[in-house]
Amino acid sequence: MRTIFNTCKMGLLPIYVLLAILTASFTLVSCNKDDELEIQNNFPFEVKVMPVPKDIKKGQTVEIRMTIQRTGNYSNTQYFLRYFQFDGQGKLQYYDEPPYQPNDLYFLMAEQFRLYYTSTSAVSQSFDVWISDSFGNEKQISFEFNSND
Repeated sequence: MRTIFNTCKMGLLPIYVLLAILTASFTLVSCNKDDELEIQNNFPFEVKVMPVPKDIKKGQTVEIRMTIQRTGNYSNTQYFLRYFQFDGQGKLQYYDEPPYQPNDLYFLMAEQFRLYYTSTSAVSQSFDVWISDSFGNEKQISFEFNSND
């Protein structure tokens, strides 16, 4: 009787090994990267601008109120500003900070802020302001002022 029992045990051994291999393979297949929890930190944004005058005189300063509106909230997002003036001459600055240099990148301290543009020429003026975030999202805002001299 012992030999029959030992023979039955030996006959079941390959089945147990096969079951163990199948169980391990199903477990490993179900643990792929698609099941990992993803934390989204890249949120697009919009830039809202309050209306500004259409006309400007040489030496006149125009206030430009801007608000960055996020579609989501990731606390480590940073925002930057750069501008490029392609018609006329003037200076753009953040509150009472020194004027921005064209095409240089500046860190924005807040998501709601005011820029001040001062005309230094008697011709029409045009410039673009680019707002970008630390994830490569970018928005372009164009401004045009007619000469009022």
